[in-house]
Order: sequence, then structure tokens, then C-alpha cells
Amino acid sequence: MIQRIQSIFLALTVIGMGLFVSLPIWSKTSLNGTERADLTATTLTHYINTVQSEVQPVYYLIFLGIVVGAVAAYTIFQYKNRILQSALCAVNSILMTILMGLVIYFTFYKTAKLFDPNSPGQYDLGFYGLVGAMLANVFANRFIRRDERTVQKSNRFR
Repeated sequence: MIQRIQSIFLALTVIGMGLFVSLPIWSKTSLNGTERADLTATTLTHYINTVQSEVQPVYYLIFLGIVVGAVAAYTIFQYKNRILQSALCAVNSILMTILMGLVIYFTFYKTAKLFDPNSPGQYDLGFYGLVGAMLANVFANRFIRRDERTVQKSNRFR
């Protein structure tokens, strides 16, 4: 049924991925305030000064974010087949791990050499949307497996 707790967690996964796609993920400002770097789901922008900036498109972040959100939304309506729901949650976990790895790569390795290598920058709401979506997906998978065990146990009693 749709009103089960795993559906709520899957909806939170969709909302978290919506936050990831639509809000800034990471930002860093130099100590003297002249340079800045921003990471969103579509671009990595390095503002060198008020006139110059370098923009690197990172469209695969938004693509993966939309795929994860779509799979989570599809999973909500697969409540009659808990095995498929669990498999889709596992696929989502893998995709979100790849997404988190890409974000960490950009924040620690790609932008660390731009300016102020000792300053790590700050994570914004989009990043926390991804973390919340990962946690919600884990909890959804846990409750799906618990439901499946309950159904299997009740089938043994018949």
C-alpha cells in the first residue's frame, strides 16, 4: 500500500534529490574575498575576479540526480512487488554513492588547487539534500525488507 512508512521515506528521497538538483551544492570564497567557486548540479563556476570567470559544465550531476529521483518515485508505486522495490532501492543507493563520490571529487580535488588549498569551502543545502536522500533511501529499503519478512513469516503459518 502507498501509505506505508517506506513510501514516506521514498518520497523524502525524491524531495532530497529535488533539493540537490535545484539548490547550490558547495561554495568556497578566498581569504581576501576576490575569488569564489560555486558548484551546482549543472556547473562548476570559478569567479577569478569581477570580470573573469571559468565555467565548467557538470551536467552528469543533474542527470544522475533526476534519474535517482525518478527511480525513487517509480519505486513508491511498486508496493505490490517488494522484491523489485528492494532492488530499485539498491540501484538508487549505488547511483547516490556515485553522485556523492563525484561531489567529493569536485570539492576536494578539482577545486582545491584553484585557490587557498587549506580552505575546504562550505557545503550548501543541495549537498544536505543528497545526504538526506541517501539516509531516507536506506530507511526505505530497511522497511521494505521488514515487510517482506513479515509476509514470508505469515505465509509459513498458513
